Amino acid sequence: MERTIEIDGQSLTVEQVARVAARDAVVELAAPARSRMEATRKVVDGIVARNDVVYGVTTGFGKLSEIAIPPDRLAELQVNLVRSHAAGVGALLPERETRAMMLLRANVIAKGYSGARPALVDLLLAMLNAGIWAPIPEQGSVGASGDLAPLAHLALGLIGEGALIRNGSVGRAREILDGAGLAPVTLAPKEGITLINGTQAHTAIASLALVDAHTLWQTAHVAGAMSLEALLGTPVAFDARIQDARGQLGQAASAALLRSLVQDSAIRESHRTGDPRVQDAYALRCMPQVHGPVLDAIDFAAGVIGRELNAATDNPLVFENGDILSGGNFHGQSVAMALDFLAIALTNLATISERRIDRLVHPDFNQGLPAFLSPEAGVNSGFMMAQVTAASLASECKGLAHPASVDTIPTDGNKEDVVPMAMGAAWKLRRIVHNVQHILAIELMCAAQGIDYRAPLRPGRGVARAHATVRALVEPLGNDRVLSGDITTLAEAVAAGRFTASGER
Repeated sequence: MERTIEIDGQSLTVEQVARVAARDAVVELAAPARSRMEATRKVVDGIVARNDVVYGVTTGFGKLSEIAIPPDRLAELQVNLVRSHAAGVGALLPERETRAMMLLRANVIAKGYSGARPALVDLLLAMLNAGIWAPIPEQGSVGASGDLAPLAHLALGLIGEGALIRNGSVGRAREILDGAGLAPVTLAPKEGITLINGTQAHTAIASLALVDAHTLWQTAHVAGAMSLEALLGTPVAFDARIQDARGQLGQAASAALLRSLVQDSAIRESHRTGDPRVQDAYALRCMPQVHGPVLDAIDFAAGVIGRELNAATDNPLVFENGDILSGGNFHGQSVAMALDFLAIALTNLATISERRIDRLVHPDFNQGLPAFLSPEAGVNSGFMMAQVTAASLASECKGLAHPASVDTIPTDGNKEDVVPMAMGAAWKLRRIVHNVQHILAIELMCAAQGIDYRAPLRPGRGVARAHATVRALVEPLGNDRVLSGDITTLAEAVAAGRFTASGER
């Protein structure tokens, strides 16, 4: 894997975004992108020289777009725009999301339709490579005219105002930049709106959540297969012929993964005959029918988000032939809807996993396993409260899955009268991802305990590998102990991709 990623505004991938967000790569600007930016910058310079009336260049913004700005105040206009729009509130975006946002903003400017100088991209990339990022409140964007408030907080640092963070230390922006051998930019006409107009805050969160979602999808199969084995379930429902009879792609992929995980299972062979059950409960039997559509949703979202990474989302757009066109590419509806779709999909992973956890601990349903998986139930409560925690998290996911993108409140004096609430959709999805990581951690922990009780019979090869990973991190439960730390340890392993097919993300 190459250490350096070159951005050109056209070919950035979700995987590259995740690597830069995690500081696993350095970034540089492709030469053709630099040439495109220089060409469209000449168009903007020509407008300023002629004092043409062009939105965002020689006029005010939004409802104030009908006010022409004198040439001697154009620089003031751009700085005031950044300052006035830095009105975010709430918790700060995590570093990985902010780094992803910085990369996406650099990439969209590199596309060449912004009319900005390459100096803006150069500084953004230099900050990424130096481990510098901006403290950005996550609330305050409606996702139309772009993520104005979050991007304005980023732009403040670029012009040397406000604060920046380097390797965990917070300081004044100018001092942090100076310590890295960097200098703030002085904004030229149109460059203020270039920095804050776009969908990069919610798309950054979407990109990382998409990677997390695929990891959770694979992990859900590992956890589900472990539960199936612990509960003496049958893999007959995963037969390829059943899936082919329906023809749903995600369902077929889900069943194939489950078949591979339970291959060569001695536990399965032990109850192939003589079991009075004809069918398992839905939480086991219908895993392909529930997990499968989640993959379909992830694939759909990947298309939308992947295109948005390389989309021109400024306004107005500057073309090399001299045309400047005002439109609405900054409107975040497409990504907002994809984020809401992912939230619904991952909530379904949460609810079916919680139901499998309940079957593992419930003495009426767990196929002879001890009550709450405790070797001495009564004196000990075993995993009773672990299931309660999973139920709490799953219920929270259901509330968070209500779509944000169906809401709209007019803003900017009713100039922006239909907005997508994309940022709300983004941070709700992030919370759901966190919840599902912990629910699957609880299922892995309980299922591993169930597998322990089936010894000396061995599970399928994929389940055996996952069981060994759980046991390398968390000991079997004997007498009651505090489980919070065990859940956190396994949730971190889930997030790191320890329970995917490759064992790493």
